[in-house]
Amino acid sequence: MNRPQQAATTASPTDFPTDLVARAHALGAGFAARVAAADDGDRFVAENFTELKDAGLIAAGVPTDFGGGGASITELCNMLREMAHHCSSTALAFAMHTHQVAIPAWRWQRQQAAPVVPLLKRVAAEKLVLLSSGGSDWVAGSGEAQKVDGGYRITARKVFTSAAPIGDLLMTGAVWEEAPEGPSVLHFGIPMKSPHVKVLNNWRAMGMRGTGSHDVMIDGHVVPEEAVALKRRQGEWHPLFHIISMIAFPIIYAVYLGVAEAARERAVAMAGKRRMSEHVTSLVGRMDTELRAALWAQAEMVRIAETAAPGAATTNEIMMGRTLVARHAIAAVELAMEAAGGAGFYRDAGLERLFRDIQGARFHPMQQGPQATYAGRMALGLDVSTVF
Repeated sequence: MNRPQQAATTASPTDFPTDLVARAHALGAGFAARVAAADDGDRFVAENFTELKDAGLIAAGVPTDFGGGGASITELCNMLREMAHHCSSTALAFAMHTHQVAIPAWRWQRQQAAPVVPLLKRVAAEKLVLLSSGGSDWVAGSGEAQKVDGGYRITARKVFTSAAPIGDLLMTGAVWEEAPEGPSVLHFGIPMKSPHVKVLNNWRAMGMRGTGSHDVMIDGHVVPEEAVALKRRQGEWHPLFHIISMIAFPIIYAVYLGVAEAARERAVAMAGKRRMSEHVTSLVGRMDTELRAALWAQAEMVRIAETAAPGAATTNEIMMGRTLVARHAIAAVELAMEAAGGAGFYRDAGLERLFRDIQGARFHPMQQGPQATYAGRMALGLDVSTVF
C-alpha cells in the first residue's frame, strides 16, 4: 500500500525531528519487541513513552516559535501511522497526547489565541504528556463542578484516559449545574500529581491493552477561577468542539489505518505460505480494496484538517471520514485473518492482536448512530446543534 517513506537512521535525541516517519520507524524495533509483553500483561507501554520523550517527539506539534518541532497535521498523522505498524497501543496513546498539542497549535497559528501559548511552551520546555478523556469529555461533558471561594471543586470519574500512568496534565472538564446561564461545562487542566487525583488500575480491555487507558478519579481538586479556559452550555456544540473534531480525528484515525496496514503485511506473508487458490487470492484482493478505501478516507480527513475552516459542515465531513476509516479498516483486518488461514489464529503470529486492536476504531465519537443522524440532518437542512 501507499505507506510513508521510511528510513532506519536516527537523529540526535537533542534535536527536533525533521522526518517524523523516520524517527518513528527507528523507534519501531524496540516498540515491536515489547508489544507482546504489554498486551499479555495489560501493561502500559511506559518505556516506549520514555523513548518518545528522548527522541524529541513529545513537542513535535508545538510551533517552532515556542520551542517545538512545528510539525504539520499531515506529518503528525504519518508519524502515528508508522508507529502503529510496530505497536498499536503506543501509537493510540501517543495520538491522544498529540492531538491535545495539535489543537492549541492550530488555534495559535490560525487564530492567534494567546491563552494557548503558556501550555505550548510548557509542553516543549518540560516535555509534558497531556492526557485526554474522550470517553468522558465529549460534547455532553461529565463530572461535577461545585462553586467555592475562588474557583470550583471537581468531583469526576474520567474513563478511557490513555497514558494515565505517565501523564502530567489531564485536559478535562466538569459540569457546573448551577451556572447562571444554565448547566455549563467548564474546561481546564488538572495536574496528575494533585493529591485529589487517583489513577484506577482498571484497564482490562479486548484490545489496545498497552494504552494504560485507566479511569481517573478526581475527588475534591479545586480549579481556580482563572484556570478555567472555557465555559460553554452543556449538551450543544461549541465552536471549540468543531476545532477539536477537525484536528483530533484525522490524527486518531491515522493510528487505525496503520494497524490495518500492519495486519495486511502479516496476512500477505502468511497467505504466501498457503496452497494458492482463487479463494486465497480473492481474499487478499478484497483486503487490499478495503484498505485502500480506508486510506483514501483518512487522507481526505487530513486534507480537510489542513485546509478547511471549522464548523458544522466540516465536522460532518470529518465524521463521515471517521466512520469510513473505521468501517474499511475493520473489514480489511477481518479479511486479513481469513487470508492468513488458521495460522493467524495463533497468538504468536501477532495477527489476532491486531484484530483485537482495530476494534477500538468503533468506539470514538461520533459513533455510527449519532454520526449517521448528524449527516442525515445536515443533508435535510435540519438543526444539528444537539446531535453528538
